[in-house]
Amino acid sequence: MWIRLRDSSKRMPRDYDNTNSMGQETMNPSWKLSLPHVLVATTASFLFGYHLGVVNEPLESISIDLGFSGNTLAEGLVVSTCLAGAFIGCLLSGWIADGVGRRRAFQLCALPMIIGASISAMTKSLEGMLLGRFLVGTGLGVGPAVASLYITEVSPSFVRGTYGSFIQIATCLGLIGALFIGIPAKSIAGWWRLCFWVSAIPAAILALAMAFCAESPHWLHKQGRIADAEAEFEKLLGGSHVKSAMAELSKFDRGDETDTIKFSELLYGRHFRVVFIGSALFALQQLSGINAVFYFSSTVFRSAGVSSNLANIFIGIANLSGSIIALILMDKLGRKVLLMWSFSGMVISMALQVTAAGLPVSASGALYLSVGGMLLFVFTFALGAGPVPGLLLSEIFPSRIRAKAMAFCMSVHWVFNFFVGLLFLRLLEQLGPQVLYTIFGTFCLMAVIFVKRNVMETKGKSLQEIEIALLPQD
Repeated sequence: MWIRLRDSSKRMPRDYDNTNSMGQETMNPSWKLSLPHVLVATTASFLFGYHLGVVNEPLESISIDLGFSGNTLAEGLVVSTCLAGAFIGCLLSGWIADGVGRRRAFQLCALPMIIGASISAMTKSLEGMLLGRFLVGTGLGVGPAVASLYITEVSPSFVRGTYGSFIQIATCLGLIGALFIGIPAKSIAGWWRLCFWVSAIPAAILALAMAFCAESPHWLHKQGRIADAEAEFEKLLGGSHVKSAMAELSKFDRGDETDTIKFSELLYGRHFRVVFIGSALFALQQLSGINAVFYFSSTVFRSAGVSSNLANIFIGIANLSGSIIALILMDKLGRKVLLMWSFSGMVISMALQVTAAGLPVSASGALYLSVGGMLLFVFTFALGAGPVPGLLLSEIFPSRIRAKAMAFCMSVHWVFNFFVGLLFLRLLEQLGPQVLYTIFGTFCLMAVIFVKRNVMETKGKSLQEIEIALLPQD
């Protein structure tokens, strides 16, 4: 069946234009057609958020049951081994997405998440937990990268920013879900095992539901499957918009779309600028310290004398609130403005944290500043630094390198994420909160400067218009 479809759809592209049969310009397509496909894809982001937070509250119970209580390095490994797996999965995600298509990549990423979660739920040793977390991580490495690609390629340009924000909202919902499910972990023996079992359900839903979703027309076009690309555009945009959508693809197809992309092409030459921007954005995002908050918020808030359950709930609410505001503003204010606001707010938040750390622990002002600064940090992160990089990069990368460049840049994300997760508690012990939060705040300030100088606005532009603006043309 696969060969038959591939052969039957390989034919010369038609001449497309941006008008309908009466010579009139077509209006924006209905966003309702592409919405179900986008929502299914964001399940991968929900799982990403869930597995980021699933060990937060139960970590103490896990360490007691598996015999490594009090070992901060082992606790860090339980968190960061998942990230190491994600790094491996992310490196392969571009080749998987280009090789088998976006839909099948989603289905492939669900399998290790189901197997890994099951191993973590059943294990009786630290080694078994690390193996399960590593397998889950390989799936997580593929899922978010493919989700950013897929949503960018199936979304109409006028709502692409809004749909891209769904990724962050789904991540927030996953985090909140993990925090709520983890609450009984201290009082009910073995509850943490259920926390891992639950994650297999959305992973299975992703694998099944994606079988009914549209494939990316951009990927089909790169494969020479023109008829299939038209059919998918009809599902996503409606029949009256197929000609204009295909016109965009055909107009800028330079005939090299199916050429093999060498790794070296991402590091020098005409693609270096956009890959550098993408890698730097993800590195600065992680060096801001945001995932240290998600991984270890319970530990940090307990040290400040605040109930971890209550604090984590407020963190989830702050994250979700910021993400919803970002969704509303993404296609109105644009990507660059939200990034600037976001990182600037994070600088202020870290200044509050540094101030709180310098006050006596017993002082009520220290408590309010510490908790308030942490919540403001999460809220401002969700306004831009969280949702924008994944969306922006999938927009600025040319079609020819999009999947593999996303894989490379997100692998940078996972490397920094890994070391922050592994070393945060140890650095907090050795450097103290004032120095550590000052370092995080400095990276946030560097991000403000970097965004101002290097990031272009992509709001409302087609993917082909963005490519022309960023890359020197031959």
